[in-house]
Amino acid sequence: ENMRNYLEEGFSKEKLTAELTNKDSEFYFAILNDEVIGYLKVNFGESQTELKDSSALEIERIYVLKEFHGKRVGQVLYDKATEIAKQKSSEYVWLGVWEKNSRAISFYKKNGFAEFGQHIFRLGDDEQTDIMMKKTMGN
Repeated sequence: ENMRNYLEEGFSKEKLTAELTNKDSEFYFAILNDEVIGYLKVNFGESQTELKDSSALEIERIYVLKEFHGKRVGQVLYDKATEIAKQKSSEYVWLGVWEKNSRAISFYKKNGFAEFGQHIFRLGDDEQTDIMMKKTMGN
């Protein structure tokens, strides 16, 4: 029920329209045979969910369809995020990842991210801990 409510509220047509029209957020899609198989959402400045650091880029979402896990789709989307960070001369890239998502944590560590804190993510009445990770860019 918590997940259903989160999806209905967090991914409603109104919320997604606001996200898509926000000048400080960008979306990129991974497409295979005219099908979207994953996407990336990055935020800058005030659009960042927490730090709101003008010298940073936040990776808010990298989602890949389950059947494409392990096929480098996430890596391609991540590489796009770092390319954008370099273009914008970001000093660092940061993100939050659920503490129980060991696959994602390993992925980001493999890509040079380090933990720097944590925060509570509320999914309905369930409190979950997100690990905050960041990577300094070598601009």
